[in-house]
Formats: sequence, structure tokens, C-alpha cells
Amino acid sequence: MKKLKKIGKVLIVFLLVFLLTGCTKQLTVEKTNDKGKKTKTVVRYIKGKEATGQSLTKNILCRPENDELVSLYNESGVKTDKLTECSKFVPSIKASEGLWDNIFIKPLAWVILKLGYLVKNFGLAVMLAGLVIRLILFPVTKKSAMQSENMQKAQPELQRLEKKYANKMDDQQAMMQKSQEMMAIYKKYNISLFSGCLVAFLQLPLFIAFLEAINRTPAIFEGKFLGLQLGTTPWFALSKGNFLYIILPILVFIVTFLSLKNSGAQMNTDKNNPAMGSTKMMMNMMIVIITISSFQLSTAIGLYWIVSSLFTVVQNALVKKGSGNSARIKK
Repeated sequence: MKKLKKIGKVLIVFLLVFLLTGCTKQLTVEKTNDKGKKTKTVVRYIKGKEATGQSLTKNILCRPENDELVSLYNESGVKTDKLTECSKFVPSIKASEGLWDNIFIKPLAWVILKLGYLVKNFGLAVMLAGLVIRLILFPVTKKSAMQSENMQKAQPELQRLEKKYANKMDDQQAMMQKSQEMMAIYKKYNISLFSGCLVAFLQLPLFIAFLEAINRTPAIFEGKFLGLQLGTTPWFALSKGNFLYIILPILVFIVTFLSLKNSGAQMNTDKNNPAMGSTKMMMNMMIVIITISSFQLSTAIGLYWIVSSLFTVVQNALVKKGSGNSARIKK
């Protein structure tokens, strides 16, 4: 247990170093109010035929093609003529930029751009990039899903253990004995607490990397997928009377519900377990929070989340089927 905690702390520090060494910089302009006080205002693309409503980023990776966007950037002090075209963008390592930019954001943006120009659609490219990354990480995420299956098999013994020590919470020696017996059960069913944590640690940086890569690459957020602008958020589109975008939050809700429901079903199936109620409540809260957040996320990020969640649903189904076949073979 102590070893797992140490590894967890190292991972947290490692991720914080990456996250803090590079980030998106919002494009701002300085304005003077009636009292003569200067304030900085975030520049948003809210006017024009192709307006997306998004907050623009200062450190974009390549040159916009939309004339309205070019004007907005130039008026805000970003010299777009010095930027390379998105079709010619090549990631380069710069000492002045953080590890996060050089190792994650630029290569990911380059991959999406290459796929976009290959398939002639950047929305499809975002989904393909997300799928490719999930396939690369499949050995890790599959192992985590298998851990959930193993945890389900171990539930009867874990529940008996809880009942055994239910009235000995104040006995330190008994609690130490309980921990040893619990670790023995984990070993018996090949359960590793670390593998589950690893997947959780990987998910957040990946999501942030996709978010930054999309927000900093004009060719991506200028593009469209099935008539939906990739840089537009459902909330902005709905405020303009375009109700087609409501399909994104609905799809996000469905795939998130399915992915979390499957994970939850694998984690615990005992309705009499007190932890079941709190686990179910937490999952429901996550579904609500993610669905509400999807209204403020761009179409491109919504597409990435939908593909990633669908991959999780299929993966969990395959793992569950494989586990069931293995159990029948043993019998």
C-alpha cells in the first residue's frame, strides 16, 4: 500500500510539472473605461458569418484562413503574416516553450492536421486521432477494465471480510489484520489498485491536450463536420437559434451514461452493500456534470469525447465477454 501511495505521488508531481510548463494563452485587448481605468478584455469571435463564439487564443500554432479571424488577430496584436500556413505546420522544439507544448500539444495538433488534410475533414480527423490514441493505450485501459471484472469476482470475499471486522473499528491490531487479509484477497484475484489509478491519471492530460491542440490550431476550429462548426459551442449556437447543436450534449449524455454504467456494473453488483448507493450517486453526478459542461465545449471536443466514450463502452463489453468465456472454460 505504501509503495502504491509513493508511486501515486510521483505521478501527480510528474503531471503537474507537465501541466504547468505550458498552457493556452487567451487573446486579450486593453480597453479604457469611462473612469480612465485600463482593463483587459478577452477577444471572442462573436461577429461575422462564421462566428463561433469561442474565446480566441494568443499562441496559435499556424495562420488562420478566415478573413474575419485574421482581422481579429491582427487588431489584437498577433501578426498572422509571420505564422506558417496550417497545411505546412511542422512541430519544432523551442527552449522558450514548456515540455507540455513541445511534447504533447504540437505533435498532437500536427497529427490532427495531417489526418484532416488526408481525409478532407478536421472533425473526422479529431475522432480518428482520439481513436488512434485509445488504441495505443488499449493494453493499459484493457488491464484496468479487467481489474474491475476481477474486483466484481472478489466482492463476496471482501463483503465477508467487512462483516468480520465490522465491530472492531477501534482495534488497531484488528485493522492491521484486516488490511493484510484484504491484500491477500487482492493478490488471489490479481487486483492491482495502481492500474486503475493510472488510467485516471492518463485521461485528464489527454483531454486537456486535445482541448489545447484544437483551440490553438485555426484550421481545426475553422472547419466543419456534418454542417457543425468545430469551434462553436452548443450553448453559443443555441443562443443564436441553431438547435441542431443540441444533438452534441444528447450524444455526450448517452455515451457517458453507457460507459459509466458499464464500469459501475463491473465494480459492484450487491445492492445490499452500503457503498453501492454512494457509488451510484457519484456516477450520476459525473454524468450530469459532464453533460452540462458539454454545452460550453466546442464541437470538436464533443466529438473527441463521444468517440473516446464509445471506445470505452466497446472495450468493457469485450472484456466482460472475454471474462465470461474464460469462466465457462474453467468450469
